[in-house]
Amino acid sequence: MRAITKNGFTPDESLDIGLNSIWAFISRSPLRSLWSLQGIPVAIVAKRTWKSIRTDRLFGRAAELAFYFIFALFPTLFCASSILGLAARSASQFYDKLLHYLALVIPATALGTVLETFNETTAAANPGKLTFGLVAAIWSASVGISAIQDALNAVYKVQETRSYLRARIHAIGLTIILTVIVTLILIALLGGDFVAAVANHRIYNRSLAIAPAVLARLLSWTLATTLLALSFAVIYFWAPDVKARCWHWLTPGGTIGILGWLLSSLSLRIYLHFFNNYSITYGSLGAVIILLTWFYITGLMLLVGAEINGEIQAAVTNRRLTEPSATLSPINHTL
Repeated sequence: MRAITKNGFTPDESLDIGLNSIWAFISRSPLRSLWSLQGIPVAIVAKRTWKSIRTDRLFGRAAELAFYFIFALFPTLFCASSILGLAARSASQFYDKLLHYLALVIPATALGTVLETFNETTAAANPGKLTFGLVAAIWSASVGISAIQDALNAVYKVQETRSYLRARIHAIGLTIILTVIVTLILIALLGGDFVAAVANHRIYNRSLAIAPAVLARLLSWTLATTLLALSFAVIYFWAPDVKARCWHWLTPGGTIGILGWLLSSLSLRIYLHFFNNYSITYGSLGAVIILLTWFYITGLMLLVGAEINGEIQAAVTNRRLTEPSATLSPINHTL
């Protein structure tokens, strides 16, 4: 007989009543809050998460996402530059300034390739390219979102029941929403720097100029962080084909995913700064390899965050279903 801990769990995770039953229940009745572990040890959740990461092949799925991300990047820039170029020449310059803020997370060499492609397509924008670019960008980007849908379905152990057309329409809608959110993040950062620059220029007393400049940047970073959390929340809410959806602004998995993504991106930048010999190994493809690596990190952190959320729900639901005295809390919102 296996030993039972004081929290009612065996050392090898818990008394599982059947994974299929648990995940089917989660799909139809998700938890209203993921922050309350209800007595479940963090070590249990960590162990379940690591096991599921290997079972669901998240490292391989992250590589798949990285390919689709880089596949969608340049058609998207092609479309964006065509629209901006037709609207106004200064508009493309404005968006070019926005893209420079990606240097906070993307290594400089990889960002240089992105900016170079953006400038080339902007200079050659015309109505014909606008039509082709719009179709190519939406299709390519939605293929990447479709890969996210498949990966999150695997994480939440659900089968895709939506028709191909309906799933693709969902992917296109999610693509547009995420594009708007990312653009707003970049605008928030630009706006903070702009207000700080105006304060430093208009207020001649340096001591008095510091306060509004710091406040503007603090507000811009707060807004950018909130929008980044929103992007994770939108993906986790809309991408998987669960039967009932519960909106969570900020989740443990989303928080760890965002922090892991920021730290990993910073670590990659630091590594490339001190060990910038990648051009010797990859030659002219070095920038593309770096960009692909960053996309891999992005996809992996997104999936790991979802896996953590899923395993919290699985552990809590498993405990509730195996304890007669447990009561199930209703969800906040379903669709």
